[in-house]
Amino acid sequence: MSKYPFKLKELPYDYTDLEPVISKKTLEFHRDKHLNAYTNNLNDALAKSEELQSLSLNEILSNLDKVPKDLLAPVTNNGGGVFNHNFYFEALTKPNSTELKGELKEKIEKDFGSVDKFITEFKQSATTLFGSGWAWLVLKDGKLEIIKTANQDTPLKDKYVPLLTIDVWEHAYYLDYQNLRPSYIEKYISIINWDIVAKRYELAK
Repeated sequence: MSKYPFKLKELPYDYTDLEPVISKKTLEFHRDKHLNAYTNNLNDALAKSEELQSLSLNEILSNLDKVPKDLLAPVTNNGGGVFNHNFYFEALTKPNSTELKGELKEKIEKDFGSVDKFITEFKQSATTLFGSGWAWLVLKDGKLEIIKTANQDTPLKDKYVPLLTIDVWEHAYYLDYQNLRPSYIEKYISIINWDIVAKRYELAK
C-alpha cells in the first residue's frame, strides 16, 4: 500500500469508457480537479507529522485516534477523500461488461434475501443520504451490510471492510444529471466492476 507522499492514482480505464453513464467531462473534473485537490491537501497535512508519514492511508484512517488533534480534520477530510475516490473509481468499468456471480453473489443472496433486494436497498441508501457522502457495501463479522458515511468519512474507522461504494456528492453526477440523483444511481449499477468487488470480497472473507 502506498504511503506519503501520495500521488494522483491513474484510472484503470479511459475517460470515455463509462459513457453514457458518466461523461468524459465529469470524470475529468472528478479525478483531475477534485481528487487531485484531496491528494495535494493530504500531503500538505501529513508533511507536519513524520509519524503519520510511515503509515499507509488505510492504517491512518483505521486509527484516527493516533492522529494529532490539530491534524484530525484535514487528515479525515482529505485522507478520506483520497481513499473514497480511489475506491470508487477502481470498481467502475464499461457499462454491462461484468456480472455478479460466484461466491459474492451467493453471499449477497444469503445476507439480503436476493440480488434484487440488495440492489434496491443499496440504491435506496444512496438516494436517501442527506447532503454529501457515500453509500457502501461492507463486510463485518462475516456479514454483509449496507451503510452510509457523510462527507469524506470512511467505513475504516468503524472497522468495516468496504467492498463497494457510490459517490453521491453532487460533483459526481451534477454535470450529467443535474439534481436527478436517483437517475445517476440507477445507471451507476450498470458500470459496477463486479470482478473487482469479488476480488475484494475474496480478500476480506
